[in-house]
Order: sequence, then structure tokens, then C-alpha cells
Amino acid sequence: MTRALILAAGEGTRLRPLTNKKPKCLVPLFGVSLLQRQIGCLQRQGIHDIHIATGYCAEQIQSLGYPTTKNDRFDKTNMVATLFTAIDFIDQPGDLVIGYGDIVYNDSNLVKLLSCQDEIALMVDAKWHDLWSLRLENPLDDAETLVLNDAGYVTELGKKPENYERIQGQYTGLIKIRHDKLKDMIEFYERLDRLCHYDDKSFDNMYMTSFLQALIDEGWLAKAVLVDNGWLEVDSIEDLNRYEHARAAGTLSRFYDWSIY
Repeated sequence: MTRALILAAGEGTRLRPLTNKKPKCLVPLFGVSLLQRQIGCLQRQGIHDIHIATGYCAEQIQSLGYPTTKNDRFDKTNMVATLFTAIDFIDQPGDLVIGYGDIVYNDSNLVKLLSCQDEIALMVDAKWHDLWSLRLENPLDDAETLVLNDAGYVTELGKKPENYERIQGQYTGLIKIRHDKLKDMIEFYERLDRLCHYDDKSFDNMYMTSFLQALIDEGWLAKAVLVDNGWLEVDSIEDLNRYEHARAAGTLSRFYDWSIY
């Protein structure tokens, strides 16, 4: 059995005014909210035990009827803190898919992730430069390092690169944790030093990539599930505009099959 946890606490300040009174995950992409697109994909692959970690405008997500937990400190913390507000859901039987609330992805990408039986599976876009070039004038400005060993496991991610040499793909915000490692993940999180900084961020504001790197440094094996596009991140009004332009031009389908939700 596989379950899913969607992290949807963020305010989405770069999507204002669309998020003035709406959580980021409920912003529509071609008429369907990001959240519903992600849930639809999960359900088509037989994942119906879906939990949503909320924060900003939580009541709008709660009204949809899915089980939720709320990060009451969403405006003072980051994604890892939101993840562990759902600790009771994490600590249940079955593999766990963890997805950011501002991404959408093709069914084929999810199928590849689900087929990976490593203790951590990370969806990694091998052709990331194509999407980053659509979204940004200079892809290197927003890219992060991602280094793989010869066996295809991630050894480094989430750092600021000086060049393209340490970018063998981009982590996409979709994770699968094997069922027998979930208690270990909780225990690892609880052991972390609350007074330390992680990639220059306080414990409460730790990035997800920093948490994943800490697991890797501890000896966890994080397999890169390589995909060739097949997903989108919606972080800004500019993203929405560029995706709409690409759809009108007939070029969006190489990145994401928006017609299915």
C-alpha cells in the first residue's frame, strides 16, 4: 500500500494577487487547481490515502474533504516543519509519496517513482535545462546542484552551483520513502540539533533539500529516478504566463500533459 502526503502550507507570495485570499496549491493551471491535478494523478495510480499538510488559508483546503494537519507556524517555518506536522500520518503502514503542493506531473513520471524500491526515491529531471530555459532568462540563476554517483544515487543536492558541472539533473519536489524507513526518518528528524543551522537556515526554516542532504550524509541511499521533463512547477505569475504562452504555441506538451487531470 502506498500513501501520499502533499505539502501545501505556503503563502505563494510570488503568485499574488492570485494568492491574496487563496493558498498556493489552489491556484488554477489551465482551469484546474494544482492540488486537484496532483491528486488526480495519484488517484489514477491507485493512491487514495491522501493527506494534506496545510497552513495559509487552511480552511479552504480542509473544505475539500481530505484529511489534513495544519502547520500553525507556516509563516515562520519552512517545508520540513510542515512535513512533520503530519507525523502521525507519516508513521503509518505503507510506502509514502511526498509531493510539494506547487508541482504537477505526468502519470508516467509517478509510475517510474513508484517502481523504485530504494529507501529514498527522488524524481530528478535529467532534461531540466529545457524547463528552466522556458521559465528563466538564465537557467543557472535558479538551478541547484545535484550530483550522482556511478550507481545513480544522489550524493549532493540543493547547493548553489557556480557552473553546470555539478548539475546532473534537478530535484523536482517529488519523493518516495520506503515503508520500513519511515520510523527511522522520524527518529532522525527528532535527533537533529534545533540550535544548528542547515545550509545557513535555522532548524525551523530548513529547506527540504537540506534535510535530504542530512539523511544522505548519515548514510541513507537516495536513488535518482530520472525523468525527461513531464512536470511543471508553478512558483510565480511569470511561470503561469509562460506556460500559457507555450500551450498556445503547442509546445507545452513536451513538458506536461495538461489535458489530463
